[in-house]
Amino acid sequence: MVMKTLQESLQERILIIDGAMGTMIQQYHLTEEDYRGDRFKDWEFPIKGNNDILSITQPQIIQAIHLKYLEAGADIIETNTFSGTTIAQGDYKMEALVYEINYSSAQNARKAIEEFYQKHPENTATKFVAGAIGPTNKTLSLSPDVNDPGFRAVTFDEVADAYYEQVHGLVEGGVDILLIETIFDTLNSKAAIYAVKKYFHDKNLKELPIMISGTITDASDRTLSGQTLEAFYISVMHANPLSVGLNCALGAAEMRPHIQELSQIASCYVSAYPNAGLPNAMGEYDETPHETAHFIEEWAKEGLVNIVGGCCGTTPDHIKHIADNVKNIQTRPLPILEESL
Repeated sequence: MVMKTLQESLQERILIIDGAMGTMIQQYHLTEEDYRGDRFKDWEFPIKGNNDILSITQPQIIQAIHLKYLEAGADIIETNTFSGTTIAQGDYKMEALVYEINYSSAQNARKAIEEFYQKHPENTATKFVAGAIGPTNKTLSLSPDVNDPGFRAVTFDEVADAYYEQVHGLVEGGVDILLIETIFDTLNSKAAIYAVKKYFHDKNLKELPIMISGTITDASDRTLSGQTLEAFYISVMHANPLSVGLNCALGAAEMRPHIQELSQIASCYVSAYPNAGLPNAMGEYDETPHETAHFIEEWAKEGLVNIVGGCCGTTPDHIKHIADNVKNIQTRPLPILEESL
């Protein structure tokens, strides 16, 4: 089978990124004992809710979720590493496991792709693993103490070091792409970009493609740290990303004007993976796969996107409907930039 590169695939068609990992994990109704497994049965702190550790204790579940998304039509699957930094893992006192969490998560995704090709030898579409790099649970731009606006719970160097270790595990685990996602604070994303660039420089390795995805948090049309979408885009373009996009916080209907704006200003590929609508009073997502796919199909027809999928509340059924609805629609062409004089 002739495998196409990521760039070749993007030039040919709209690519599909997978849906929510947390939504799928919830369907297993895992207990504290399930999270612990045999290895952490005597861990002195509760770890239920630490989904990333399941890549070590319940790898068969994570691989099964990846496989469901691949069979639904996903071209890009994200590693189970949204909280895979020493900062985020500090909540569970599992900082020392960060490399293993990221390495194992990347390996689980690779094994799922191998299983997919074994089950579907007729499928010749290249599948890619994106190393998911979340925003951490601390922000560099805002103080957590309303009485001390200048206070920061973490420094830039600490965040960069945390991301560096995560990148190390993801790359050695075998990812194809590094996805810096759900960015609510651009300074955090800059620390991630710095860590990625430093890692490949230190290791003397060819850089992997970087995808960057921000989050517009509410009707203010800004990130949580106060940036407009255009300002966010300008702030991260020095990384020369493969794509810039939006995910989380909003459903497709609410995200549309932001994707339209981004499509007009972005010189790179544009990604979008919204939630399954806005959460209801119980914090659950009610938007059906058909509804989500309809919104994204309209974006595709208008030439706004290159990579689409789902975030919170979305399932393999959402991804299947999205993939089916955009499969015959031409991908957004990259703009032709004028050369500077």
